Order: sequence, then C-alpha cells, then structure tokens
Amino acid sequence: MLRSRRLSTGPCAAVGQVNPSYEPDSAVEGRQTTVTFTGLSASALNSKPFTPLKKKSSLMSLWSNDSRDQKLKTLKQELEMDEHKIPLQTLFSRFKTDPVKGLSQQYAQEKLLQDGPNALKPMKGEPEWKKFLGKLFGGFHLLLLFGAFLCMAAFFMEYSTSDQPSYDNLWLSIILIILVIGTTIFAYYQERQSSNIMDSFKGMIPQFAEATRDGKKVTMKVEDLVVGDLIDVKFGDRLPADILILSCSNFKVDNSSLTGESEPQARSAECTHNNPLETKNLAFFSSNAVEGVARGIIIRVGDNTVMGRIASLTSGVDAGPTPMAREIQGFIRLVSMIAITTGSIIFIVAMVLGYSWINSIIFLIGIVMAYVPQGLVPTVAILLTLTAKRMARRNCLVKNLEAVETLGSTSTICSDKTGTLTQNRMTVAHVWFDDVIRQMDTSESQSSDVVFDNTASGWKELSQVGKLCSRAEFVPGQEDRPISKRDVKGDASEQAILKCMEQVDGNVAEYRKEFPTACEIPFNSTNKYQVSVHRLSGVESSNYILVMKGAAERISALCSTILVDGKEVPLDEGWKKKIDDAYLKLGGLGERVIGFCDLQLPAADFPDGFKFDIDNINFPIKDLRFVGLMSMIDPPRAAVPDAVRLCRSAGIRVVMVTGDHPITAKAIARSVGIISPNNETIEEIAERLKIPQRDLDPKMAKAIVIHGADLNELDQDQLDNILRHYSEIVFARTSPQQKLIIVEGFQRLGSIVAVTGDGVNDSPALKKADIGIAMGITGSDVSKQAADMILLDDNFASIVTGVEQGRLVFDNLKKSIAYTMVTKIPEAAPFVVFIVVNMPLMLGAIPILCIDLGSDLFPAISFSYERPESDIMKRKPRNMFTDKLVDNKLLEIAFWHTGVLESFGCFFAMFVILGENGFRPYDLLGMRAEWDSKAINDLKDSYGQEWTYNARKELEKTCYAAYFANVVVQQWSSLLTRKTRRLSTFKHGFENKLMNFALFFETLLTCFFIYTPGLNTVIQLRPIRITWWLPAIPFSILNFLYEEARKAWIRKFPDGWCSRELYY
Repeated sequence: MLRSRRLSTGPCAAVGQVNPSYEPDSAVEGRQTTVTFTGLSASALNSKPFTPLKKKSSLMSLWSNDSRDQKLKTLKQELEMDEHKIPLQTLFSRFKTDPVKGLSQQYAQEKLLQDGPNALKPMKGEPEWKKFLGKLFGGFHLLLLFGAFLCMAAFFMEYSTSDQPSYDNLWLSIILIILVIGTTIFAYYQERQSSNIMDSFKGMIPQFAEATRDGKKVTMKVEDLVVGDLIDVKFGDRLPADILILSCSNFKVDNSSLTGESEPQARSAECTHNNPLETKNLAFFSSNAVEGVARGIIIRVGDNTVMGRIASLTSGVDAGPTPMAREIQGFIRLVSMIAITTGSIIFIVAMVLGYSWINSIIFLIGIVMAYVPQGLVPTVAILLTLTAKRMARRNCLVKNLEAVETLGSTSTICSDKTGTLTQNRMTVAHVWFDDVIRQMDTSESQSSDVVFDNTASGWKELSQVGKLCSRAEFVPGQEDRPISKRDVKGDASEQAILKCMEQVDGNVAEYRKEFPTACEIPFNSTNKYQVSVHRLSGVESSNYILVMKGAAERISALCSTILVDGKEVPLDEGWKKKIDDAYLKLGGLGERVIGFCDLQLPAADFPDGFKFDIDNINFPIKDLRFVGLMSMIDPPRAAVPDAVRLCRSAGIRVVMVTGDHPITAKAIARSVGIISPNNETIEEIAERLKIPQRDLDPKMAKAIVIHGADLNELDQDQLDNILRHYSEIVFARTSPQQKLIIVEGFQRLGSIVAVTGDGVNDSPALKKADIGIAMGITGSDVSKQAADMILLDDNFASIVTGVEQGRLVFDNLKKSIAYTMVTKIPEAAPFVVFIVVNMPLMLGAIPILCIDLGSDLFPAISFSYERPESDIMKRKPRNMFTDKLVDNKLLEIAFWHTGVLESFGCFFAMFVILGENGFRPYDLLGMRAEWDSKAINDLKDSYGQEWTYNARKELEKTCYAAYFANVVVQQWSSLLTRKTRRLSTFKHGFENKLMNFALFFETLLTCFFIYTPGLNTVIQLRPIRITWWLPAIPFSILNFLYEEARKAWIRKFPDGWCSRELYY
C-alpha cells in the first residue's frame, strides 16, 4: 500500500564528508514532516473503472510508443547520481583531480578530446527541404497538383492534335500550381518561425569561467571546461556546469528556472538530501549566483548536466499535430475521398457513354476542382491571423497560429504556480504580536478591504526590528511608482518586509538614518539568523539596540523574555507554546514564518564608541526579547480566482503542477479555487474525523496533493486512475521529467492539455502539451521558445480570454467552412448533367476558381469578426473524438439541403437565359455532341434559328457568367444564415460590419469579373443583362426561410430528432 511518505531530512550516508543534521530554512519544512499526499490503496490504484485510450508501457520507462529513440527514453528517467553523497577523496580519485592544484593541463586536454566541449548539442531534426516537400505534397495540394498535371497533359495533347487548341487547360494548370506553391510557402514560413528551440538554450551559457589547473588560476572559455575541473564562482556569475560545492561563504543560487522555487537557495558543502535536486551541496549549470562565493568541482558538463538533459528532452519531444491540424487533415481526407470517388464514378460513366479518355479525364478534373475548397488554406490562415491579432491586444501573443483554436478546445490546464497563479513577489501576509494574528493587505494594488492598525501596542517594536534588521533598500528614482511595484535590492524575504514597512509606516530610509548601523552579521545557513546593532539616541540607559530576525524556532530559542501589550514578561513554556501554535498555523497556510527579537544594550557595558567585533562576538546574542512573527507568501493574483471559476463553468479542469513545497502549493490552490472550499484531501478527512487514514476509503476524497517522490512510485495505470478519479489535483515538488509525464498522462486519457510555465524546467512539458503557454515578463527565453503562446502580462486570467477566443475561432471556422462547402454541389452539378443527360456545360473550371478564390473568399474571412453566441463559455470543451470541425451533419446541410437548393436556383436561371435565346430545356437534352462540334455551324434552336459554333460558345460563356452571378445571389442568404448555428439570425443581429460589407464586395467583385473587358475573356465569362441576376432570388429567400425554420425547431426541441440530425 502506498502511504504518506516522510520527507528524507536526515544526513546523506557518506563516509569522509561532514554532514551535520539537516535543518530546513523555512518554517514549513521545519515543522511539517509528512508530505500531503493522498494515499490510495493498492486496490484503488489498480482498479480500472475506465479503459485507457491506448495501452502503453510503465510510467518510468518508455512513455510513448512513438518515442524517437533510446536517448529520449533515458532522458525521461529521473536524474540519478551519487557524486554529492560519496566521500570527497573518492570523488577526487574518480575524476583524477588534485583537491588543491586541480587537473593537469595535459589530462584536461585529453579529457576534452574524449568527452567533447562543454556545450549543448542540438538533436538532429528533419531537414528543411523535407519539411518543405511535406507541405508541398500534403493535404489538398497533392490533389490540386495532380489536377494541374492532368490539365497540362490535356493541353499538350490537344495542342499536338488540333489546329486551334484551347488554352483554358494551360491557364488552369498554371493557376493551380501558383496556388499550391503560394500556400506552401506561407505554411512553411509560419512553421519555421518558432522551430529552433536550441538557440534559446545557447543564450544561457556563460562565455568564460575561472578554473584552477596545475595549481594556477586561469580564466578560460566555458567550452573548454571538463569534468574534474576546480572552479570559483562569485556573486553575479552564471554557473558554467553542474558543480559539487567544496567550500562557500553565504553562497546562494537562483534555481527558480530549474525547480520553480521562488526564493534564492542557500548552498553549503554538506550533503543534505539523497535527491540531487534537493541537496544543498550541488549547484547546476545556468543557475545564477545571487550572493556570496563558492569553490566547487565540475561533475557534469554539456548534455549531461541537468540543464543539458532538459534541453535534449525539449528538443526531442514531439508534440504531434495540433487539434486544429488534425481536424483539417480529417476534413481534407473526407473531401478528398468524396472528390476522388465522385470523379472516378464520372470518369467511368463517361467512358461507358462513349466519351474519349481525354474528355473523361477533363470531366474528372472538373469534379475534383468543384469539390476541393481551394480557398480553405488562405481562409484558415487569415482567420487565425486576425484572431491572433485580437488576442495580442488582450495580452496573449500567439506564436503558432493553430494554437489559437487549440486553447479553445482545451479540457485540462496544467498551471505553474509562481508568477502565473501568484504575483511572483513575496509579500507579508500576516503578523503576530500580543498573541494575535493580524492580516496584512496582499493585493497587487494595495486596495483591499484589509485595514491594519499601526497604532496597536507591540507594532512599534516589531516594525523597528523589521526596518533596521535588513539590508534591502529601494532602487532610487521610483518615488512616483506604487510601493508594491518598486524595484528593491535584496533577497525576496527582505523585499517583502521593506515594502510592508513602507506601506504601513512610510519613510523607512529616513527612519534608518536615525539609527546608524554599528555592526552586522549577515544571515547564513548555519546560524539561521541575521543580527545588527544600531546606535540609539535619547535613551539614557542604552547607547545601542540589537535587532535580530531569522527562522522562528531559532529566534525563540535565543530569547528569554517576550513583549506583550507593551510589557516585557518572561518567555515561559506557556508563551513558547503560543509562539509554536501561531508558527504552525501560519506555516500550515503555506507561508514562510520569520521571528523577530531585540535587546537594548546597557550603556554601562556598551559605552558610546564601543568597538563591536563580529569575528569574536563581544555582544550578547541570547537572552533577547521576542517581539513577534511575520509570515510571507507569494500571494495569488487578484483576477485568478474568478478565472479559475470561469474555467470550471466552461468545463475546463485546472491542475497545479509546481516545484514548490506541497503545503505552499495546497494553500495557493485553495485560495484560487483549484481545490474547492468544500473538498478535502484524505488527510484532512482523517484529521477531521480523528480516524487513521488507512481506515478510510480513498475515494471519499475529491482532492489530492501529490509529492514528486510519490509520483515516482506510480506506474502508468496507477497514475491514469488518479487522473480519472480526482477532480482537483495539485502536483508539488515535481521535476521537469515528471511535468512531462503528467502532461502525457492527461493526453492519454483524451484530454487536450494546455500547460503554463515560466522556467526552463517547464520547457519539455510546454513543448509536449497541445498548447504551451509561457510567461512574457518572468518567463525564460527557453520557455518562450518552447511555447505556442505567451502571456504578455503573466496573468492566468488572460488564459480565459484566450479560451473564449479559441472557441470562437472553432465556431466561426466551422461556420465559414459550412458557407464555402455550400457551393460545391452547384459547382459539380453542371459536370454531372453535362455527362449524364448530354446537355451543354453550364459552368467551366476557371469560373469555379473565381467563386472559390474570388467571390467566396472575403465573405468566408468575414466570419472571423463574428461575435460569439451567448453560450460559448457555458459549453463543455468539445470532444476531440466526436465534435469534429467538419462532420457528416455539416456536409449534409451544406450539400444536400442548401447546396441542392442553390443548384436548382442556378439551373432555373440557366433555363430562363437559354429559353430567352431560343433553347427550351427539353430540347437541350442530348444536344452536347452537336453543341461542341466545330464542324456544325448551323445548329437549330427550338425556334429554328441557326447557331454557329462560335455563337454557341459565346452563349455558353454567357451562361457561365449568369450561373456564377446566381451562385453569388444565393450565397447572400447562405452567408447570413451561417452567422449562427442555433440562434435566430435576427436575434443575433447584424453587428458584423465586415460581413455586411462582404455582401456588397462579393457582388462588386463578381461584376468586375463579368463586365471587365479582356479579363472576362481570359476567365471564360461574358457580360450579362441585369435581369439575368434575378431568377435565383426566390431560391435565396427560400433558403433563408428554411434555415430559420430549422434553427427554430432545434431551439424548441433541443433533444429532438432535428437537433440530433440537423445541428452541426
């Protein structure tokens, strides 16, 4: 049975290396000894109420059947190393390093030749020419190129056998080739823009480092460093490799981009944890040294470093096609199948009816041309681009256009904590003095309803220590900025205290001038406190005041009295318990607790001008006066709780995945609504009921907090069952590999996963997710490169805007495709009638292109400006297996309802025009052979008039133009009725000004094609009378009324037959 694990807080078992007892920095880690992991029984974990979509191998081995190679499989394993645990003498022997002189230059050169330079090597990807060819021959392009080839072949055959060949097929072939090449270049360019992930990792590599070789310190290129080199690192440096700390002084590193920890981490020469990512005697490549100095030995270089593994994993991860790409590919396959099947049938029928094989091929080309939506690629690209620009104005920068729709399809959001859900600034949340916990204002604007009384007894003394015992100070020249937005020099905790003091009391800098510093002992991981002595004025009994802050349990141990209601009383066991209770309560909220104390030094022992010695301390550091506690947290952003609530209402699951401590993660998850107020973990249920956890059914809990160490013990099926059963999940202390595994787990269950993150450690998961979302302000260059979208304001709430826009894109693209597919039946019908009933052709191939790439293109694009229907954020995320972009119901409505009706309207118009010119409908049957014969120049119409070949062809091209015009007339109503799928067009309104303009534009463009001399000759059209635009108007009105009736029936009977069968 999996149980709640205890944190490994003991020393590492290494002989020959000093390892004092591990003392955690934070209150939370010091007091909380169990991880908040909701354990599941073996039976619960192994039960399978649902069948996984795909059966794959175990969790920590091969996670993807499509894994590219064994290297990726290895990279997904957790980091295993022992250099931080073994005795130093053994380590020096392993690397052949002298602990004083370092490596010899000769051995280092041999090692460099053997292992290669200390640099990240990009994994070999697909050649660019292959990517381009994949675009060139992918999708509809292959069909269009095949059609272009057949047109070219037909032209040359006719050219070689005829004295007066037609150039129509040649022009058609050229147009198709230009269309394919143009859309290929556009698609390739879009993909190429964000393809190079490794460049951003290279920018994290420092150029030079200070190493020791042959007993001499040398400055050398980072690429020349090898395993075993001794190097020195100081404040401000970026680590050139993974190193084991040999000695250090107040050394701290910023690991936020690797582990997600928001505060700088103290380093020491002692092993404090078996996990290499948790121990304090390791520092990793690309981390920044933010304080102190250190000397270390290089243990990993290049691709073998922790950062190198992440870089290789990120580059090697294949995210696969986006949901939009899968939908379009499915649409392409469906339409291609319809086009090829229909074209093949027409080809066979034509051959059976005695047509030549050349003519039969031309018929085949015509059918393919009619069914293939040539304008789909530019329509989709323009629609996504316009939406991306709208999202950019709302602080969502889209790198991959298809990511716009993906965000709308998202069913699970795996969000990082620091900087995304939180403000990425430590803030004083509570203070404790006089045995009362008081709340502070943690809002970003400092405008909440929380009111703090700075006249309360005890605050003066606590705030005095907070102001004086600090090295933090504001960067000059920011007086006009809000206090919470000002830049501060100092670590995160001191920044929080300084801003709190300035906000409550003000003029901290002036206050400090009244109390000049006499001496100071900086904070270090051994003492766990910071102390300073300041001059006092106006106090007869004392010339100096000592102020101290540090780990709360450490500070209380150094005190003998406590300030209560303005009086100093003994710090007895009762008061120590009260301090502990407050400490545990604040620590349980996920807050970092710091204790404060002071002591006025007697003037008799410390006269004016006394020389304080911090090396041989000559002043008291115990028997001090305890004045209070302050607790800090990185508070949630104000807009996040509402954003999480909107995600829930939209059916989107929000999961926290962070490298931070489980208690802090759970506290933030509760405050923002990821864990609901009424939901408890199994530990909380056990505590409330006073029952051992093992006696409870794990399924009683709906929320769970999983530690990274426990995640390692789960196999794939166990993880899948947890992801299914628990609706509210928090993953804490996760590694980059585990974040990737979590994303793959949700994807296996059919979820469309969005991942947010800002650090390097997030980049593999960002790349693997269906949509990766990086932070624009705090995000690393690596995370921004790996992501598909960047939040310019780092605000989780902006994602909700993106979700709405993504859903709107899907809806509007569906409507746009429904609009463009309507014309496929009217375009194909003339070829079918031409072959089957032997009538003259009513519409040529080039006019079809004029419809698809001309008159229909702008109206189709205008759907991108259509506002959402009222229920867009109340619907559940679409099911990627059933809710398709183009399904059978959409094609049924477009083809067999509206399309057939438009075909009748167009043929009615043709019969009117031909009748006015002397050809009655029934006389046209069987006339095709005589009509197309160049030898017949006296063909009689229904009234006995004779028609030459050229006159007939002029009338035929006039019919092309009239057919074209009547298609456009009927597309007016089709455009308006496609504005909604359920709501009445009149109720939805006509606010889309671009669409209103598109109605006039497509009409004007059609007139331009028909009435422009020269151009109409090239595209096989002739001018027509105004009255010949009118025959299809009744059909257009009938189409509008039919669509309104269909939608009204769907609204009235939402569960009825019409809704099931006719709602797309």
